Amino acid sequence: MGIQIGARPDSGFDDPIGMLMDCHRRIEHFLNILCFVVERAHGRALLEDETAAVRAALQYFRTGGMRHNADEEESLFPRLRSVLKGGPFEEISSLEEDHRAAGGLHATVETLYDKWIAAGSLDGDAHLRLSSSSQSLKSLYADHIRIEERIVFPRAAETLDSAAIQAIGQEFRDRRQ
Repeated sequence: MGIQIGARPDSGFDDPIGMLMDCHRRIEHFLNILCFVVERAHGRALLEDETAAVRAALQYFRTGGMRHNADEEESLFPRLRSVLKGGPFEEISSLEEDHRAAGGLHATVETLYDKWIAAGSLDGDAHLRLSSSSQSLKSLYADHIRIEERIVFPRAAETLDSAAIQAIGQEFRDRRQ
């Protein structure tokens, strides 16, 4: 994403919760692109800038999105479960289910956008599926992000000690090398 004057800089590995929230902003940005393009370009070939934006969004979800899921499922969620001593924390299970549901929607969106880009057009049924899948993905993520930012991340900040936060940050760093 481009640099915005006056914008808060992205968080670093010393603030892994902040990194997850920064990633949420990128997720929202790229979902908006996918939803906007499918509605704007209905019935025609994608323009060069639309194709580039869609490809960037799809690439982000293939790499950054998958890494984000791993950051949560392999680093954050296990530590939260451990600290909470197996107590009721249903949100984590729900969020993990969201990751799997999003995976199916991402596959549909990517397949249909790839078809559109390659063929130069998309038939009405395929366009409807792409539009519906893109909107479903956006809705799923909106709820998912809301739960993480209002419940899970504050709970993590309250309950995880500095050693756990540091270890999470190091795991995030290792995933990106």
